Amino acid sequence: MDIDTRLLRSFAVVHEEGQLTAAASRLLISQPALTKQVRQLEALLGVRLFERTRTGVTPTPAGRELARRAPGLLGDWDAAVRGVRHAATEAEGLLRVGFEGATVNLVGLATMTEFERRMPGWQARMRQNNWFDVSSGLAGGEIDLALWHAPAELAPEFTGELLGVSPRIAVLSAAHPLAGRERIDVTELFDDPFVAIPAEAGFWRDYWLGAPERAGHPARIGAVVHNADEWLAAVACGQGIGLAPEAMRRLAPRPDVVYRDVDGLAPSHVGLYWLRERPCTPAMAAFVESCRSTFAL
Repeated sequence: MDIDTRLLRSFAVVHEEGQLTAAASRLLISQPALTKQVRQLEALLGVRLFERTRTGVTPTPAGRELARRAPGLLGDWDAAVRGVRHAATEAEGLLRVGFEGATVNLVGLATMTEFERRMPGWQARMRQNNWFDVSSGLAGGEIDLALWHAPAELAPEFTGELLGVSPRIAVLSAAHPLAGRERIDVTELFDDPFVAIPAEAGFWRDYWLGAPERAGHPARIGAVVHNADEWLAAVACGQGIGLAPEAMRRLAPRPDVVYRDVDGLAPSHVGLYWLRERPCTPAMAAFVESCRSTFAL
């Protein structure tokens, strides 16, 4: 029997959430479409996987058994996809590197020239990170390395090489009451609405909302945006404030936005990261060393 992994992923999310509405929101599909997928999987297997209740859905014994096995099945498939993609790009002499809006200015001609000197015949291809993927494409094998401004402690599935430490700063509309200050204490920002990245970004969303420093103080969300340009535009329009790497001050000067130093805010660790389960290849190591010799944080 052949089953679309998409159906299995949808089942797993419904099981985790216990509600079709919450699961559909997480999967970015409509609830009727998700219900159809669950019924399609039940028809293929010939069993009922969930019972509907007043508060959501409850797995049947068959559903609990499938939920027990699904992570291993999906994990094996994901590993196979990553392996295939890595093999294909290595055969082409191609290294794929993801970057944030505020890190692309760290990589330039000098970095690429140094990488090509270290790895003759190879090319590094840059791709902007996807804010709807907490791994920026590492988990799916879409990139080999991610260039991140990250917290000191990352999720255990990632490892990497630190390239430097950079302050995080506040980004405010020029009309904001604190815009005239040169320095701001982080606690002065907690009651302001923030411009947030999507919830699908996971711990990245919390990090750029200052969650570690908030110590439980809830964040107010003024707007949710999908890329760096939307984020900066929302701040400029007064829809909220934000935190950003120091590099943004140089990367995106504009008259309607101010960048201010913040006391009490932990700095970012700038580095190249990859999945811990993947060995660091010669090309990955060469790109790390190329960045070390050319970066100016």
